[in-house]
Amino acid sequence: MAQSNMKVAVQKFGNFLSSMVMPNISAFIAWGLITALFIPTGFLPNESLAKMVGPMVTYLLPLLIGYTGGKLVHDQRGAVVGAIATMGVIAGVDIPMFLGAMVMGPFGGYAIKKFDQWIEGKVKAGFEMLVNNFSAGILGGMLAILAFLAIGPAVKVFTGWLVTGVDWLIATGLLPLTSILIEPAKVLFLNNAINHGVLSPIGVEQVKQLGQSALFLLEANPGPGFGVLLAYMIFGKGTAKRSAPGAALIHFFGGIHEIYFPYILMRPMLFFSVILGGMSGVFTLVLLGGGLFAPASPGSVIAIAAVTPHHASAYIANFAAILVAAAVSFVTASFILKTGKQTEENIEDAAKKMQEIKGKTSSVANVFASNPGGFPQNAHKIVFACDAGMGSSAMGASLLRKKVREAGIDVSVTNTAISNLPSDAQIVITQEELTPRAQNKLPNAFHVSVDNFLSSPEYDKLISRLQNSGKDELEEIAAEAEENVPGNHPNENNGLLLKENIFLNQSFENKEEAIRFAGAVLHQAGYVNENYIEAMVERDEMTSTYMGNDVAIPHGTEEAKKEVIASGFTVIQVPNGVDFDGNQVRIIFGIAGKDGTHLEILSGIAVTCSEMENIEKMVNAKTANEIIEILNGKQ
Repeated sequence: MAQSNMKVAVQKFGNFLSSMVMPNISAFIAWGLITALFIPTGFLPNESLAKMVGPMVTYLLPLLIGYTGGKLVHDQRGAVVGAIATMGVIAGVDIPMFLGAMVMGPFGGYAIKKFDQWIEGKVKAGFEMLVNNFSAGILGGMLAILAFLAIGPAVKVFTGWLVTGVDWLIATGLLPLTSILIEPAKVLFLNNAINHGVLSPIGVEQVKQLGQSALFLLEANPGPGFGVLLAYMIFGKGTAKRSAPGAALIHFFGGIHEIYFPYILMRPMLFFSVILGGMSGVFTLVLLGGGLFAPASPGSVIAIAAVTPHHASAYIANFAAILVAAAVSFVTASFILKTGKQTEENIEDAAKKMQEIKGKTSSVANVFASNPGGFPQNAHKIVFACDAGMGSSAMGASLLRKKVREAGIDVSVTNTAISNLPSDAQIVITQEELTPRAQNKLPNAFHVSVDNFLSSPEYDKLISRLQNSGKDELEEIAAEAEENVPGNHPNENNGLLLKENIFLNQSFENKEEAIRFAGAVLHQAGYVNENYIEAMVERDEMTSTYMGNDVAIPHGTEEAKKEVIASGFTVIQVPNGVDFDGNQVRIIFGIAGKDGTHLEILSGIAVTCSEMENIEKMVNAKTANEIIEILNGKQ
């Protein structure tokens, strides 16, 4: 239990440190571009413009980190005090104080937060602004002095030890061994703390002496993760294989390393792939004398190219390090995937596991949170929010934006940090642990909790609510049936529920086999074209067609309506059950609908299946006529 608690604490700590850096990546990019262009060895040397390089790395970047760290702890007042305290460590030493900013920023926010709690309710009316301003100024000044005299020098000594250690690793040829720590640390979300808190300050000092540093490419090398994704593209299975190409592009060119973490977690043995890939890349980098003259943020091949010293040997060394890392990781990952147990790999399950590692809860959160104002009518703005507003929420916003576009819904989809949630956001999507914070920030918005931002089924549910004012799928169908179709017995209406389309005592290895069986019945009965079968499988992959009470209703996608010849049903009894995403299904209704003529019978099915007593009767039925009678009896 103690070890588990320690692991969770480390994971949350890593996530917090990452949240201080990620919102400020654009500033790192700006500094990298100015450095790449205007320093004496840059692409466009300019002595005047190059004067910005030093102040940016000395003052701007640490102050932004300290400001963000304070804001994470205590909003705007915490941000201001955190920035003031960070100025103390900046002025107290002569090296970049990224690590010092990560200490003083949150500490400043925590100090002013405790002060505000202490004086709450004790300040006389009219004196609030005076007390607030002077308290923040006095406390910030005291912390800046403390940082100047003690924290800054201590961090400098610690950094000196690290520099000595790195020099020793380089001298002894052991620098590749750092991948043993760096690659697993990424999955613990300590990568930004290691990269910008430790490696970057040391790298900046090396750049002053040598013009480049290999340390900037230890964590940022996209090769190890890219190799794993390539292996999944060729040897993976299921949704993991299908999603790997897109993930590889985002990772390699977008620099979002977080996207490959779920693929590692699906096969923990793949940790060896990224470690060996990382070690090979570092060895190649050191052997060929490669390095960068500024951090590559984010860790994309584009950013790396931008901050590579512009001479042929540097480009050869750096890109060779990426290619070697990718090749070694690919070979190792391919062997693991080919020789391991061949299962249907589910990227969404792995993404949920990744969120648990980040410190999120593992309970089911795929439900709409409590919203006093109800679902908004004519919603026009959806905002994804996470701690930093840069990584997972950006991916989630991209996925939903595409779905909104495809559904023809006129609504804006953006992402941000929780602390920066805009007041006009109508729908806010957050991870479950963060929802209370978002609700406190925007109590009148409609809040959606999800397990992970890659969980596309949640987006489909939201799209459905935007289109149908919040009714779930069966309720919407049933309501439409009652409104538009006369109330008759389902099998007596249009002959949709036929005895020859009811199958008893079936068994299936998995849900895809069951869905394909249902689709084949509909095709053989002349209700659909053969292409509809694949559309049924695709529809279940988008969001599970499991409806509860041991019932599933597989059917085609919206685009597959053109493949429906006439409305029809099949009922499949599976006494021993088949797994639908962790849920046992014993009764399957395969559905094909044409022009709404199937709605009445579906309404009857919904009513009948709402009672487990009827489910048990159908599971135990010995003839097709018994099932028809059960459905007709409730109708």
